[in-house]
Amino acid sequence: MNMEHLGRTLLVLGLFLVVAGGLVWGLGRVGALGDWIGHLPGDIRYEGENVRVYVPIGTMIVVSLVLTVLINLAMRLWR
Repeated sequence: MNMEHLGRTLLVLGLFLVVAGGLVWGLGRVGALGDWIGHLPGDIRYEGENVRVYVPIGTMIVVSLVLTVLINLAMRLWR
């Protein structure tokens, strides 16, 4: 792999992370993400007297599916 290709790849990944971070930050401030994160079927919550456990299995599956579709679309566009 030459340095030009590596640099371009890192730049694209960095831009993707900036856009994704901006979306999460912006939607979190509006409240769109807060309405469904942690409340999906499959998300496990346990609150005891001195302990709080949260395992977002349903949310992880949804995020994984969305990212898989987006990455596959991006890869098809850049071929």
